[in-house]
Amino acid sequence: MLLALFGLLIFDISAQDLKKAARENAKLEKTLSWEFGGKKQRGWQLYVLLIQQTIETKNNPDSSKFASAISDWQEENDLTQNGLLDKETLLALIKFWQSRRLNSSIYPAPDQLISTPIANFYDPTRNIDLLNVERDTFTAYKKMIAAAIAEKSLQLKLTEAKELAPEEQFLKIISAFRSREYQEQLRKKSPNSGSAGLAKNSPHFTGRALDIYVGGEPVTTKDANRAIQVETQVYKWLIKNAHRFGFYPYFYEPWHWEYVGK
Repeated sequence: MLLALFGLLIFDISAQDLKKAARENAKLEKTLSWEFGGKKQRGWQLYVLLIQQTIETKNNPDSSKFASAISDWQEENDLTQNGLLDKETLLALIKFWQSRRLNSSIYPAPDQLISTPIANFYDPTRNIDLLNVERDTFTAYKKMIAAAIAEKSLQLKLTEAKELAPEEQFLKIISAFRSREYQEQLRKKSPNSGSAGLAKNSPHFTGRALDIYVGGEPVTTKDANRAIQVETQVYKWLIKNAHRFGFYPYFYEPWHWEYVGK
C-alpha cells in the first residue's frame, strides 16, 4: 500500500501481507538455508531472542506484529520491506550484530591486564596463568553480576556476602584473556572448529572477551547444545541487560560476550 504524507510516498505493508509474511516466517525460522563461517546453517530459531531484542518486539515469529517489526527494521536499514526474515534480512542482522563487537585482537598493555580471583571462574581448578582479564572489563563484569544477583527470578546460589556461591556455575567466567600461543593450542585440539568457532585472531587476545557459562556444554557449538543455552534464564537476562554494562554478544556462541563499553 502506498500512502501520501506531506507530498512523500511511503510504502506500508497491508494487514493481509503481514499475515502472509507471518506464515512464511514460521517456516523460515526452521528452514532458511544460509552459511556462516564456512558452515551451512538452517533456520534462525537459535537467534529469535536476539532478533526480538534488535527489532524491539516481544512477539513470536509466527505473528503479524513480528512481521511488522521486521518490516520497520528493514525500512530503517534500506532493505526490501516485506516483513520477511529472509536471507537478505538475516545477513543484515548478522552484520549489525557483528558491528557491535570489539573487532580487535590487539593485546592489552601490561598494566591493563589483571589476575582475577579464581572464584569468578567456572573451573575451580583452572591454571593460574589463565585467570587474566582486562581491568575495565572485569570491573564491568562484576557490576553486571551484581545486577544479575539482584534479579531474584534468576534464583542464583549465593554466599552470605551476596556473591556467586562456589557451587553456582551460571554466569561464571569460562575463559577470558588468551595468548596467541594458547589459542593455537586450542585450535589444534579442535581442528574442525572453523573460523566461526576458534578464530586465528581472537578477541580473547584483548582480555575484553569473556566466555560466560549460560548452560549446557560450556563452549560447544552443536545446534542441540546452543538450543539449550538460548533457553536458559541467565542467557535471556544477558540478552536484555548486558548492553547496560557495555557487553555485546557474538551471536553464534551464546556464551561469548565482549566488553565494548557504554
